[in-house]
Amino acid sequence: MSKLRKVTPEYATPDTLQTSGMVRRAGVSASTVGASKIWMGESHMAPGTVSGAHHHGENETSIYVLSGKPVFIFMTDGVEERLETKPGDYVYVPPFVPHIESNELGEEEAVVIVARSSQEAIVENLHSLEP
Repeated sequence: MSKLRKVTPEYATPDTLQTSGMVRRAGVSASTVGASKIWMGESHMAPGTVSGAHHHGENETSIYVLSGKPVFIFMTDGVEERLETKPGDYVYVPPFVPHIESNELGEEEAVVIVARSSQEAIVENLHSLEP
């Protein structure tokens, strides 16, 4: 019989794929609770940092901004777009969409909660936002 599981902050693990400029920690994953269909964790960015370009493969990704004012940067038809966010905002990242997360203007750590539609913690690090 299955049971509910709790992961306290000290047991969220950085043992997941990483991108430069940020630190990801897995909270609900195969390694922490035996999850098989979802992944949920958090990402931390210090003030003045910008992540490397990356995408999450076939995963749909949902982001909730917990603190800070991260900016999400992506391209549409060759034009750079920026989504400025604040605590309480949600961001949807479709599959295979390259993006950058920025806290370059932030005065405090940016922390976001991330949920993905697959247990695979897919992170494909890229050289740029361009294909």
